[in-house]
Amino acid sequence: MSDWDEFAGRWASLHGGVDPRRGRGAFRAWVRGLYSIARVLARARVKPGTVTGAGVVLSLLAPAFAALQGYWPLAAAAAVLLAAVADGLDGAVAVVTDRVTRLGYVYDSVADRIGEAAWLVALFLLGVPGWLVAACGALAWLHEFTRARAVGAGARHLAVVTLAERPMRIALAALGLFFAGLAGTARGNLAAGAATGFVAVWTLLGAVGLAQVLGAVNHTLTTQPVRVTPPPEPVREEWPM
Repeated sequence: MSDWDEFAGRWASLHGGVDPRRGRGAFRAWVRGLYSIARVLARARVKPGTVTGAGVVLSLLAPAFAALQGYWPLAAAAAVLLAAVADGLDGAVAVVTDRVTRLGYVYDSVADRIGEAAWLVALFLLGVPGWLVAACGALAWLHEFTRARAVGAGARHLAVVTLAERPMRIALAALGLFFAGLAGTARGNLAAGAATGFVAVWTLLGAVGLAQVLGAVNHTLTTQPVRVTPPPEPVREEWPM
């Protein structure tokens, strides 16, 4: 099991070189907290995939709670926050237990997209217009898809932190559900109005964030040298006659 310095170094290598030991107080405390919890889970032999699965289940509970209306969206907001903790914790467990794999990286990204879709469904059930939910989800998906495709195209140093990064999306989803829950059983579509306001902000920041990613991708891929690798030699298969 790795100590804090070893963990921080490996964590940084998996997150674009961002070293939590040199980060700001809140960020450093967050990663240090993940490390402490991950050590406990490692001793209990909890696998990273189990933590990822728990995060997906928590995300799916959000629309189930939101559908109950009343004050239940407060529970949905709590589910979103716990899912966010699980999202950071699965990677920490993988580092501590030396179980970092490319397959786990892919599954973690899929779990993130499922989670965000579930949160938007929860907000839709509270009265947010369908077109706004669809636009918000599309912008979030394009934000991550564009970044992933750019990395696949060779953008090794895509150093951009946009206004629509995942922590911001988590915060807006949780706040929308929280304030809708505070509205409780009040009449006059107060809960729907609260939820709609936060989704509108999420959508606006999503559009700005996508523009930031596209700008960074355009700059990076037009300034970095293109490395062309020769295609692999074709494999000849000999079939028995």
